[in-house]
Amino acid sequence: MKKRQTSKIVASVFLLVMAVVWIVPLLYGIFTSFKSQSELLREGARLLPIDWVLANYQELLMDNTSTPLVRWFFNSLFIATMNTLLVLFVVSLSAFAYSRLQFKGRDKIFTFLLATMMFPGVVNLIPLYKIVDMLGWVNTPWAMIVPGAAGAMNIFLVKQFMDNIPKDYDEAAQIDGASELIIFRKIILPLIKPILTVITLFTFTGSWNDFLWPSIIFNDIEKMPITSGLQLLQGMYQSKPTLLMAGALIAIIPTFIIYLFAQKYFLESMSLSGGVKG
Repeated sequence: MKKRQTSKIVASVFLLVMAVVWIVPLLYGIFTSFKSQSELLREGARLLPIDWVLANYQELLMDNTSTPLVRWFFNSLFIATMNTLLVLFVVSLSAFAYSRLQFKGRDKIFTFLLATMMFPGVVNLIPLYKIVDMLGWVNTPWAMIVPGAAGAMNIFLVKQFMDNIPKDYDEAAQIDGASELIIFRKIILPLIKPILTVITLFTFTGSWNDFLWPSIIFNDIEKMPITSGLQLLQGMYQSKPTLLMAGALIAIIPTFIIYLFAQKYFLESMSLSGGVKG
């Protein structure tokens, strides 16, 4: 009993230290965005601002030429939303096929699909760019929306979740004359909402935070997502960290909001066993 309490104390202390390590830099960045440049230079590492100002946000949001932050924000919002919807459509249907349908070579194809997860994504950059260039998608949102729609990990997670749903539901529906598509839409889809919420969270945040691929694809300032825009912002305002902090804070707002509303389903679905069991 005493050993167990000691383990709990050690674990709590460790988690507290990790939380401080993560939260303090975030708070410092947030408070810095509300400081003037002169105060930052004068006060140095002081956490809270002496005078709270909105000048950094006003300067960024009013500049529509060299750093169109608002345009970048909505570009990222469009790309991340469309990519998420496409992923949900493709992944849910693919997982349904691997989990419920019987066809020749199904298990071998699924095994090959999982084997592709062993290769790092950076290996695909050159061939992916060639394909995107051939389709005429360079410098367009489609270069970020379409590639990766059928991610192997997402298909695996949804399939594992579906496998926990008894096939008795499918058989009962088939007796009533339901087609496979109706079974998917009326029975399976409502039951896999928790894992689809997790996929939505992962996909949206991954698409929103993607940095390397949009930096390769986009060269038009007006079409850039906010991650590429922040890189440009850093080059222009390297001597003004207060502006950079304000831009970074604006960039994290959507991912923070989506996680805030989806965390319940995220925690429930980590065991991949939230489906209906017999």
